[in-house]
Amino acid sequence: MRNTVKLTTAALAAGALTFGLSACGSSDSGSASDTSGPLVVAASPTPHAEILNYVKENLAKKAGLDLEVKEFTDYVTPNTATEDGSVDANYFQNQPYLDDFNKKRGTHIAPVVTVHLEPLGLYSHKIKSADALKSGATIAVPNDSVNEARALKLLAANGLITLKDGVGNEATPSDITKNPKNLKFKELEAAQTPRSLDDVDAAVVNGNYAIEADLKPAEDALVLESAKNNPYGNFLAVKEGNQDDPRVKKLAKLLTSPEVKKFIQDKYAGSVIASF
Repeated sequence: MRNTVKLTTAALAAGALTFGLSACGSSDSGSASDTSGPLVVAASPTPHAEILNYVKENLAKKAGLDLEVKEFTDYVTPNTATEDGSVDANYFQNQPYLDDFNKKRGTHIAPVVTVHLEPLGLYSHKIKSADALKSGATIAVPNDSVNEARALKLLAANGLITLKDGVGNEATPSDITKNPKNLKFKELEAAQTPRSLDDVDAAVVNGNYAIEADLKPAEDALVLESAKNNPYGNFLAVKEGNQDDPRVKKLAKLLTSPEVKKFIQDKYAGSVIASF
């Protein structure tokens, strides 16, 4: 049976005493001074927690790893919880997102090992192809800076818009130089984009949220990111200084094992792609 705890930002705040932390007493909580307990990893429910639970239930015991998985439904709390020591590690993000997060939040999270890629896709409940988007159509996009830029780059790569030359991971709709269909953009929290599909003409959805919404990226996406030379692989991450925690090293090895690669291939059928 899975021993997974689902937490949102509010739930974490309410449970702060459970973790034995307070605002004035957690300054040293990010250190790797005690590695005797279970390794607590924050993860998005799909596919990250599913992959971790496969490791927990099938590989961890033999490797001598006590693994605890905590699910979070947002893209902020896993990093802040890793920073303050509420959890030991997280598994949900890519390098451009982490770079932006560390810069803006002053956190010190570092990648350990890249595990998989979730291709970003454009989805619709109203049309069957991107070419069918009408003039003035509304497209929902994630509102965090990195994923919004990633969404706009996906649209640009498929000829729907043109972006300024050299635009980076902070691109916004204001960086669009050509918009032949006069597309409009609705900026939403990434988790909300699949829920908006009945209200907009199309939505760009992160792979994990697409899968949670019973969308099959490899089949249902109108356009889908290419996996080739893609910088958005998702990785296991820890607070800087904890990379050498022996529990983290064990998990990193298990997450990049042949068994996990086969699990990803069999379960996700191309909607999630192993990156090792």
